[in-house]
Amino acid sequence: MSSGNMIEVSDLSRTFTIGDMTVRALREVSLEIARGDFVAIMGPSGSGKSTFMNILGCLDKPSAGTYRLDGVAVEGMGRDQLAEIRNGKIGFVFQQFNLLARTSAVENVELPLLYAADNVPDQRDRAMQALSAVGLADRSDHHPNQLSGGQQQRVAIARALVNNPQIILADEPTGALDSRTSVEIMAIFQRLNKLQGITTVIVTHEPDIATYANRNIYFKDGKVVRDERIASPSVAEEELKKLGVAEAV
Repeated sequence: MSSGNMIEVSDLSRTFTIGDMTVRALREVSLEIARGDFVAIMGPSGSGKSTFMNILGCLDKPSAGTYRLDGVAVEGMGRDQLAEIRNGKIGFVFQQFNLLARTSAVENVELPLLYAADNVPDQRDRAMQALSAVGLADRSDHHPNQLSGGQQQRVAIARALVNNPQIILADEPTGALDSRTSVEIMAIFQRLNKLQGITTVIVTHEPDIATYANRNIYFKDGKVVRDERIASPSVAEEELKKLGVAEAV
């Protein structure tokens, strides 16, 4: 497999045992995601896409098969090693923003730095830079209940960025947002992918959202059933201009 890949999985399977029942969530999935790519994972409920995302994020381990992240085999790693990879290489964004309610935006963004293997002396500066990247530097002292849903998701994206990850994994990142705000969030993802080269993988059930990615991978019954390169992805910035929004952030 090429060293130009950020993600390489081969014959990846995940089986769960629930009582007397065995559920095969993933069935011998093999694929590669290039460094700097922007991929949307799609499929119906129960198709295996969330299980796949959890394994990519080192939140779960495969039952069989191999997984290499940035050239490193991770499927056999222990808990501490996986935690170090999660904190150092991966930024997570979820549908529910998972912000601490009694904590300011900048303090929410700083949280991953508290768990860094090495002391980070410039935590506040790093957090402010991440908030600036998503256009929220002027809301740094606001608490989540003082922010709109879209602003809260921007804080969550800034939190994902603060450790300078090589990959962002986003699980239904626009699922709790209205259409216009969803486009604003996708504009941020596109900008980070294009300007910073961050490999971006999103899970979405929304076909419109998937059009902003460069590649769409479809799961069904634990298998990849379609893998399409998008010749001309939608450009979120252009969509926002049509809506009368000059910039995404």
